[in-house]
Amino acid sequence: MAKTQLGARVDEDVAELARSRAADLGLSVGDYLARLVHDDASGLRARAVDAAARFLTEHQSVFDEAEQDQQVSRGSRAA
Repeated sequence: MAKTQLGARVDEDVAELARSRAADLGLSVGDYLARLVHDDASGLRARAVDAAARFLTEHQSVFDEAEQDQQVSRGSRAA
């Protein structure tokens, strides 16, 4: 497939995040950005966020209990 060059201006911190994440994945910045756009356009990102939200909603009580147990444990050590 032919490649087209795009230009975009972003804040330096965003550029560094893109370079760093692309390197973590073993991708060029261009390939990393292409993957993000494809995932977004295909709805993959939205489905993943929805799935994460459903998971948190369904299991929020487990997280709440774990956090509460941690707070109690910290309080007992301080005494």
